[in-house]
Amino acid sequence: MNVADRTETFQESVIRKMTRVAQRYQGINLAQGFPEKDPPEEVVREAVRAIQQGGNQYSITWGLPALREAVSGKFSRFAGLTADPETEITITCGCSEAIVATLMGLVNPGEKVIVFEPFYENYLPGITLCGGIPEFVRLRDPNWSLDPDELKKAFAKKPKALILNTPCNPSGKVFSREEMEMIAGYCREYGTFVITDEIYEHILYDGLQHVRMAALPGMWEQTVTISGISKSYSATGWRVGYVIAHPRLTSAIRKCHDYMVVCAPTPFQMGAVVAMGLPDAYYIELQEFYRERRDFLLKVFETLSIPVFRPAGAYYMMIRIDGLGRGDDEAFAMALAEQVGLAVVPGSSFYHRPEDGRDKVRFCFAKKWETLSQVQERLERFLGR
Repeated sequence: MNVADRTETFQESVIRKMTRVAQRYQGINLAQGFPEKDPPEEVVREAVRAIQQGGNQYSITWGLPALREAVSGKFSRFAGLTADPETEITITCGCSEAIVATLMGLVNPGEKVIVFEPFYENYLPGITLCGGIPEFVRLRDPNWSLDPDELKKAFAKKPKALILNTPCNPSGKVFSREEMEMIAGYCREYGTFVITDEIYEHILYDGLQHVRMAALPGMWEQTVTISGISKSYSATGWRVGYVIAHPRLTSAIRKCHDYMVVCAPTPFQMGAVVAMGLPDAYYIELQEFYRERRDFLLKVFETLSIPVFRPAGAYYMMIRIDGLGRGDDEAFAMALAEQVGLAVVPGSSFYHRPEDGRDKVRFCFAKKWETLSQVQERLERFLGR
């Protein structure tokens, strides 16, 4: 007997594979996107208190009322939008589960889903699980520009949904208001849902602002806003995300979420309540924390004469490796791990045609200063500089 056909198209997660490579060589893991930064102390204290005082059982499947209220308050504060905690907010097991539950709830087998590439590798299996068909729109390096003609052609195929990640993993692109309005215009014309992955919403640089699709004219009822506590609050292992959507969409998403995971971890939801209420100063300090690390690594690559794609948001950086004489992306990544103990992600894992990413690798720079100093020293040794 054979296993389900849908699994035949799944690739092993390259990001998680490179984490295991880092462990094998006792190296520095610059592949997986977890920060060397602890969550705020008050957030940790609340989660510990919840565990010690009995908050260890199931919550309501779509989330603790207190957390849904807190998410609603934060959404109003930063987006200027009102979301009903009872009918429009669902707490999930991180953004990854939120995306799958949303795709399962909204997309039928055979319906198309637009995906911008390079893309986060979890999107395609999610589309496969619901029987959807990905329709790729290429963001052109070095500035990750969006070709209006290519976007128009993709929408002419009448997609059911579009996945929009801004700020983007892996490229660091931040979609401009003009680009967002262009996408919104097509979505209104074709009745296309937008599934926004906004997990890096508070990590932007160079004075850029995060534009929310749900806030654009006519887009509230067609937008599913997804975010969580993993990146902004340095709690990737807590697995607490959330989905904000019109009640008609929320109802379908909640059904899928319920039967997949029941609920997100209760004590970590209680910690997340505190995270939602952190002051503006926290987010300013967060941006500065990552901006300094981005700028440090930009200078390292400049000194080493390595072409780099300057990220405008998130905490990843892609570099060009085709001129370094170390082979393609996979050969480069394995040699870097084996010879100097640095694990990065081959660029081909972010494209549906692997050859389009063979000239790139991705680094995560959410690290301590001592780690980044070691990265610099090991890169210099690897390249003989």
